Amino acid sequence: MSAPDRLTIGELAARSGLATSALRYYEDLGLIHAERTAGGQRRYPRPTLRRLAFIRAAQQVGLSLDEVRAALAELPADRTPNATEWAKVARSWQRRIDAHIESLRALRDRLTGCIGCGCLSLTKCALYNPSDQAATRGPGARYLLGDTPPRPRER
Repeated sequence: MSAPDRLTIGELAARSGLATSALRYYEDLGLIHAERTAGGQRRYPRPTLRRLAFIRAAQQVGLSLDEVRAALAELPADRTPNATEWAKVARSWQRRIDAHIESLRALRDRLTGCIGCGCLSLTKCALYNPSDQAATRGPGARYLLGDTPPRPRER
């Protein structure tokens, strides 16, 4: 690639909307790669912009950076992926997205009648936590985390 096909870290930050510190962090994690000039300055290939867009999309889906790294390992590092390569990654995310949607639906359904009380120590709420019974199940908003509230006869 010629020099115009390379971006400085500042140019990459401006084009991607990410801070230079985030770019250096992603590079430390091996998510993106830079070449160094004789003076030690970073130069990023232009396809890095696509990789950064990919990283941001993956994070919005809920993937961890380790999962992003695994997905990026399946894509070419030296060029923009083609439609077939993108489709393969998209299919692999489908289960994750579907599970996330299901989790959000379940949360929405549990929140009906509850405005973020958390069900930790209230004696009565829409999610049935008399005498703080949820506390015996561990920390956090137990019913919102998926624990089943006791049936009325168990209370």
